[in-house]
Amino acid sequence: MKFIGTRGTEEKKSFSEVILNPAAPNGGLYCPETLPEIDEEFITTHKDYKSLAKAVIKKFDVDISDESLESAINLYDKFDTDEVVPVEKVEDNLFIAELWHGPTRAFKDMALQPFGQVLSDLAKAKNENYLILAATSGDTGPATLETFANKENIKVVCMYPENGTSDVQRLQMVTIDATNEKVLGVKGNFDDTQNALKSLLNNETFKKNLKEKHFSLSAANSVNFGRIIFQTIYHIWAYAKLVNDGVIKFGEKIDIIVPSGNFGNALGGYYAKKMGLAIDKIVIASNINNVLTEFVNNGVYDLTTKELIQTSSPAMDILKSSNVERVLFDKFGAERTAELMKSLEENGKYSLTTDEIEKIKEDFIATSCSDEEGFEYIKEYAKKGYIMDTHTATAIKAYKTLNSKNIQVAYSTAEWTKFAPSLYKALIENKKVSDREALDIISQKYGVSVPNIVNQLFNKKITQTTIIEKDSILDEIVKFL
Repeated sequence: MKFIGTRGTEEKKSFSEVILNPAAPNGGLYCPETLPEIDEEFITTHKDYKSLAKAVIKKFDVDISDESLESAINLYDKFDTDEVVPVEKVEDNLFIAELWHGPTRAFKDMALQPFGQVLSDLAKAKNENYLILAATSGDTGPATLETFANKENIKVVCMYPENGTSDVQRLQMVTIDATNEKVLGVKGNFDDTQNALKSLLNNETFKKNLKEKHFSLSAANSVNFGRIIFQTIYHIWAYAKLVNDGVIKFGEKIDIIVPSGNFGNALGGYYAKKMGLAIDKIVIASNINNVLTEFVNNGVYDLTTKELIQTSSPAMDILKSSNVERVLFDKFGAERTAELMKSLEENGKYSLTTDEIEKIKEDFIATSCSDEEGFEYIKEYAKKGYIMDTHTATAIKAYKTLNSKNIQVAYSTAEWTKFAPSLYKALIENKKVSDREALDIISQKYGVSVPNIVNQLFNKKITQTTIIEKDSILDEIVKFL
């Protein structure tokens, strides 16, 4: 399978090339030239997650070795359940796919565990050194640091907004004990860190300087298609689980509800639909940073009227959602995508035509959810015995308000333990408490356990203490190397 750039290029790249060097020409992103097809036989043949994952990657016909793929898929053994992604029934027509059973308790492990192994194997096989950049709103960072810790031929710089993550997310990063990794707290928001990452990926002078230090540049964010390919798998798994458990028949339509920030999770669902899954609507669930809701419903992507607001669902506190570009490319082609992205970069906004809006609405609908609304849904489902995090609550708002007649699968993107103070506000009282206190009280009152991997964070030594202005990111990276 070959990959092409979203903003136009004659050159086609292999999978290994685009995950090692994810910056496409003209500032674009790489997308697969074609997508494989999935049929009923495929769905009913692969009944465990690892088998399905391996078969999906094989269908993409990527140029990685069988040994590397096997090692990558076997990392799902580190998850705390054999199913990898349990699909829990919580209403007659609502199932929740739990994506957080990996080592950092968030959905980013689903892609970054195997992706990290594949990228590391490629670097080692080529006998080349790679600098991996990661910008995080709270979940990508811990998952990236965990997967690349002490890997040969790899150095990692992870940037997070200084006051934009939960304590547990921050501790997962600043207690990392790996000599090949550097964590930078940035005085700003997630968009500042992501803009820095994308700028560096396209900075030829920076890449030339890295070459002089015998390093090439790659990224762990979902701008890298190596992340997206693994994010298609759990959408296919959720549908297969419903079929194989007799909930639906193959070909019966479902909706999927995706808490959305940088749009990579939703993009995985979009590709799964194009591969043959009977997905009716992909429901984009946002918090009050609702730029995606306005884009899907009105065809307007306007950053000029927005200021990023910190919420109780910080992984979604994003205004510039990179992966929307891949949908634009698939719908409207490279020329129109380049035109729209140029307008976003130069004017801070773009607008779709009426026909283009209708094409987006063929696949997507969107809602947004305030913190207060989310807290009410957390409280409602806790009484039923299901404890969810703040991001999952935005998906429940979508389920409650859109009233679809289809079976719906909502994606739970993080375990409640990563946002315990917010759950304390929702379930106990509107009072500021520490993560440690909130974890203990909620665990005791609701009879839910806190995994050891989270409990141990509070006793680990802080190893990463660098806090910088966003203008100092480049200097810190050079100093680290």
